[in-house]
Amino acid sequence: MVSTLLKIVPSALVASIAWSIIRRLIFPSPLDKIPGPTANSFVAGHFPEMFAPDGWDFHRKLVEKYGRVIRLYGIFRARILYIHDPKALHHIFVKDQHIFEEAEGLLAQNKAIFGNGLFSTLGETHKKQRKMLNPVFSIKQMKTMIPTFFSVTYNLRDVFLRKTSDGPQEIDMVTWMTRVALEIVARAGLGQSFDPVTEATNEHPYISAMKLIGPTGRNLLFFRELILTPVYKYNLGTPRIRRFFAGLLPSKSLHEMRDLVDVMQETSVKLFESKKKALVENGSEESQKDFLSILMRENAKASEEDKLPDDQVVAQISTLMFAAMDTTSSALSRILSLLAKHPEVQDKLRAEIREAKQTFGGEPDYDQLSSLAYLDAVIRETMRLHPPLPSLPREARQDAVLPFSKPIKSVDGKEITEVLVPKDTLLIVSIKAINTDPELWGPDAREWKPERWLAPPQEALVDAHLPGVYSHLMTFIGGGRACIGFKFSEMEMKAILYVIVDLFKFGLPKEKIFWNMLGIATPYVTIEDVRPALPMIVSRAED
Repeated sequence: MVSTLLKIVPSALVASIAWSIIRRLIFPSPLDKIPGPTANSFVAGHFPEMFAPDGWDFHRKLVEKYGRVIRLYGIFRARILYIHDPKALHHIFVKDQHIFEEAEGLLAQNKAIFGNGLFSTLGETHKKQRKMLNPVFSIKQMKTMIPTFFSVTYNLRDVFLRKTSDGPQEIDMVTWMTRVALEIVARAGLGQSFDPVTEATNEHPYISAMKLIGPTGRNLLFFRELILTPVYKYNLGTPRIRRFFAGLLPSKSLHEMRDLVDVMQETSVKLFESKKKALVENGSEESQKDFLSILMRENAKASEEDKLPDDQVVAQISTLMFAAMDTTSSALSRILSLLAKHPEVQDKLRAEIREAKQTFGGEPDYDQLSSLAYLDAVIRETMRLHPPLPSLPREARQDAVLPFSKPIKSVDGKEITEVLVPKDTLLIVSIKAINTDPELWGPDAREWKPERWLAPPQEALVDAHLPGVYSHLMTFIGGGRACIGFKFSEMEMKAILYVIVDLFKFGLPKEKIFWNMLGIATPYVTIEDVRPALPMIVSRAED
């Protein structure tokens, strides 16, 4: 049996890859008329530049030279559409979202890591999951979470107070922002504490796994595209067989990922079983307000048609933990680094927070926290200029026409207003490019100016009708796959900044920080570093 599988599965993979290459070489593509650069490699295409950790300049120059619609090449000359045209984005994320779905490779990777959760399902299954999760992320529910945000942040505050008791200290902010973000989502999302957020270093295995998933996944890009995509696309082998073959491949990162997934899955199942037991014992009691308890209560009350199977509920645990941790810690780290570069903004924000403290008298609630205009502006401007996810992939499930907001010139000099996107085409949506488009945001679009949010938006921006769910931005995308927890992330950041900016002053580190753009943008001291780091000079802020 095993010997037969060893022959069949690799043969099927080779045949799939070979046919894809032949088809691309023989048949022309409608995308050939879209302007774009030539690739240096037939095998890798533009992947090395596009997915390089330090690829910021490549992406910026690409947009500056070719505009909003660009043709690139992927592995073995597969055509890629790199795009940030507003009208096209409306079709991709809203009107034709059933056609432009998550890329097969990303879905396959997410399914292997997180199970059948929001990150890895499509169509009716995805809609059913979102429907079940909507009560979890309602504004009503969010208001009950604010005290939890502050409770965890006070532990962080106490750590910083101890560290700065004898004067300014260098503190790795990305470590602490990750820890506080993880603990907040653990308590609010799972009703579970994994980390007291103290100077103790005993880390729960689940938290260690959660932190390493992103960096490990970055090393598996080519494995995902060359092997994982066709395996899942053509449903080759059972999960057990796939795991067997993964163990045979000589990839340290792949084996590390397998072990991390095992830890996450084991912990998620234990949490689920514990909540399930409590639900049986307590019946419909609603004293537990964490996301998982609410989800399981709603699921228990749902009709058989709407009910989620246990494996899909389990999959949401690590899905929500990772989503809430990775983007929020990245955004908070970026905000603090920008406040250090712009001390006048830091001072203005601190003044607003201190004035609010005098007005509120105590810990602010949801509405009071939402009323701080400059705090809101600092967060929105950072999420605009530096989206944690600079770009994301989509894949055409069938041939589809994609219209443009304004005509572009084809390679033969003709004006075109749309393009036929063939089935299986990979699209790269540049979130950073659309968030910093000068035609929408003005000539200072690439500058960090929180004050822009204190005035009404420009007419061109309003008229563009971008499909984003958050402030004319595509940071949290839009449509049926928009980030369901964006309000949770926003309020969490506000609570953390409200506490620490009041008490502490943040200064630039000696080192020049490098931001790795592959996946979630993450700070490192050097490009060769394995672990993220953002050393900053932290001192007590004057009264």
